[in-house]
Amino acid sequence: MRKRLLQMCGTMRLMLRCCGLGRRRRSRLLHRAATYWTYSKLCANSLLYNSFTNSDVLLDSLFEPIYWLVDHVTRWFGVVFVVLVIVLTATIVLIVYVCMLPVIVSTYPAGWVAWHLCYGHWNLVQIIFHYYKAVRTLPGQPTQGKSDIPMVSICRKCINPKPPRAHHCSICNRCILKMDHHCPWLNNCVGHYNHRYFFSFCLFMTLGCIYCSVSSREMFVDAYLTINMATVAPTISFREKAFHKSIIYLWVLCSSVALALCGLTLWHMVLIMCGETSIERHINKKERQRQQQKGRVFRNPFHAGKLNNLKIFLGIEKWSHYVTRLLLPSSHLPYGDGMVWTLPAPFTVDKTILAI
Repeated sequence: MRKRLLQMCGTMRLMLRCCGLGRRRRSRLLHRAATYWTYSKLCANSLLYNSFTNSDVLLDSLFEPIYWLVDHVTRWFGVVFVVLVIVLTATIVLIVYVCMLPVIVSTYPAGWVAWHLCYGHWNLVQIIFHYYKAVRTLPGQPTQGKSDIPMVSICRKCINPKPPRAHHCSICNRCILKMDHHCPWLNNCVGHYNHRYFFSFCLFMTLGCIYCSVSSREMFVDAYLTINMATVAPTISFREKAFHKSIIYLWVLCSSVALALCGLTLWHMVLIMCGETSIERHINKKERQRQQQKGRVFRNPFHAGKLNNLKIFLGIEKWSHYVTRLLLPSSHLPYGDGMVWTLPAPFTVDKTILAI
């Protein structure tokens, strides 16, 4: 009996020892797994952590392949867009000369005919001149190797110093002075040296489209009614049908372009009068919110007053410039070199320096 009790006690001790050993082994495995997990998190944070990372940076990273595709497609299709602008403009001019102008000459009084001839050709010259200059003029790049030029940052792509208002264009793959945006319809960046050409082209193209739409509105109504009647009773010839369809094409295209381009022109005029570019508009908005949270008032250092901003942008210093530089085609250079920003002499009241 005593021997049996001793055996039972030994068996229970062995079982308790095995259970304790299992618990210790399980705890060791859990401790080892927790150690590996902590080590993995530490390695990931040391390799990937950035104090500036937020949801916007994450979205930009996710959409980076799409941005790359858009940049390369825009770069290769820029020539196609330029050819498209030339072809569409040429067809409108051809229809005006072949279809609209003979009707105006034969039905309008001599004074109105003279006005149409003068205004139409003046507007056409302005469109052709400013579009050519906007496409062919380089927007400007930061000058390298000058230590006396104030630089505000380093470009992450070019690894070169950037002056105020300069930004890197991923499509052109270079930094652009006073960059506004990359325009695929120009196949060129809009920057310091061709910003005025771009805005003038938008303005005169809008005026030209409005002129064509207003001048051809009565002919458009007649052509539309005639085409609808021809579908019921085809009594017009092929030449008359081509004439009416050309008028409809002219009015629809000019009206739609006028609506779209008018909004774009007004938007850029607001930016110009505020002393901003399209890129600076977003930057200044965020900076204004950040300063407002700190109880401060943000002031755009490049704002010299709405009227002064417009005059500086157009290069108007005296009354004669309204004719020579605004009403007539002019290839005068913008103020400054795009590296240092100061008020021109005619607009300097207290020698205010606009450079950052």
